[in-house]
Amino acid sequence: MFVFLSVPLKSISVQLQVRDHVASVSSSLQYVNEEEHPLEAVFVFPLPADAIVCHFSARIGEQEIVAEVQDKESARDQYDDAVSSGQQAFLLEESDESSDVFKLSVGCLSPGQNASITIVYVIELSVQADHALRICLPAVLNPRYTPAASASGVPEVSSACVIPYTLSLSVVVRSSDRISRLESSCPLDPLEFLDAQHTHATVNLSAGHRFDKDVELLLYYEKTHQPTAVVETGAAAAQSGSLMGDPALMISLYPEFPAEVMSSLASQGEFVFVVDRSGSMGCKMHHGKDAQKRIESARDTLLLLLLLKSLPMGCYFNIYGFGSHFESFFPQSVVYSEDTMEEALKRVKSMNADMGGTEILQPLNHIYSQPCYPDHPRQLFVFTDGEVWNTKEVLDLVKSHAYSHRCFSFGIGEGVSTALVTGMAREGSGHAQFITGTDRIQPKVMQSLRFALQLAVDNISVDWTVPEGVTVDMLSPPISALFQGQRALIYAQIKGQVKALNASPNPDVTQHWPLSGKSTKKLYLSKSIAT
Repeated sequence: MFVFLSVPLKSISVQLQVRDHVASVSSSLQYVNEEEHPLEAVFVFPLPADAIVCHFSARIGEQEIVAEVQDKESARDQYDDAVSSGQQAFLLEESDESSDVFKLSVGCLSPGQNASITIVYVIELSVQADHALRICLPAVLNPRYTPAASASGVPEVSSACVIPYTLSLSVVVRSSDRISRLESSCPLDPLEFLDAQHTHATVNLSAGHRFDKDVELLLYYEKTHQPTAVVETGAAAAQSGSLMGDPALMISLYPEFPAEVMSSLASQGEFVFVVDRSGSMGCKMHHGKDAQKRIESARDTLLLLLLLKSLPMGCYFNIYGFGSHFESFFPQSVVYSEDTMEEALKRVKSMNADMGGTEILQPLNHIYSQPCYPDHPRQLFVFTDGEVWNTKEVLDLVKSHAYSHRCFSFGIGEGVSTALVTGMAREGSGHAQFITGTDRIQPKVMQSLRFALQLAVDNISVDWTVPEGVTVDMLSPPISALFQGQRALIYAQIKGQVKALNASPNPDVTQHWPLSGKSTKKLYLSKSIAT
């Protein structure tokens, strides 16, 4: 979190509740005005790009103010009017350019006055190369690169080194699966299990942590690949038939296709590697001893892929570097052979962070303008530290070409724009990975490469088998494709006589993959659900 001015933020307290694959994060920020005059403070801070903010409130003394969602212009006008008249006011705004950047304005704190701000958001947890679920509390917000010709962008922010406040963090995990362990990039107290089945646990961040770097948690369940169904009962005070009144269902699928199907996969494809060579890629991965530069990490990964011949011989490939301009190793993708591999190796070794600013739209437009090779699906691998200013425009471009390729993105170093990295993977039906601290990028790239080489099941339909009088309404978008080893989540709401579903104390989901047909595939879910 970064401060525009010398402001009275004293501490941050976070309560993190994990339910299977979803986390609810409640952050409380404590302010004290130590000046002799009323003070307005402005903060710019990061939230995960996929986070859904569901609560924002402020408490001053015994008074609590709960925010309402309003049109941006109307909210800003009301805030300005309140501050100009000397009233206390608070305003939380999402950046117009990037969904992972928020601005919090705290207006008219009287001398000596305390204020507590609470922000609650919900987020799905991503699966890592070793099947861990990743939870990240971003602390670092890098300045987004803005071309001189553009007047927009995210405001400049100060260095993390001057952050004067601490972070307290408590984590509670409840799961239908047995919890194996929980690891972190920061010191933790011992994990404490609260039941004999090891499905309920709690842990705290060790005292005295300065919130000057991302806090990354890795949660491991024992049976990651097992499909699960979790039901949350409706709120007792809510009206039956309403969104909050009826039970909600989350189904987690982790497809494992039959070996005979996977063995028939043709080793083909067009692999395009796009490497950020802007000046910020010359920064180190972390502040520890012997830390690599970000560009060195990306460069070593490409060398590893080429030297180990990880790409299938006979496929097509190309490598792009971009900054204020871009260049490609070959005018168009070429066949992967001994000769082209040797030429690529020589050029990769000379790649440096020497191409200026971060403008990714130009190389993406050029790549998408190139014709695809028949029977060689295009796979795009993007390596970046994510410091761009026009995130939404980039995501719109990737989405408009989703039919012709898949996109695998890699955020390198702390302060990465999660909106960019996760958004490109989401819009391109790929997978996002983050490399921070002492993480090694190579295992994560190899996992994404395996995903890119795997068969996809598409034209999916979902059939529900439920008791008479009960219906299921899908809340999540239809699943367009399923991939081997990549989790998919389905959200739905159960309506009708819910008591008829009390057939078993434990959720049970089975999955069947009728892959013999060439067009329509059906996903069958047979389950007994406890409410």
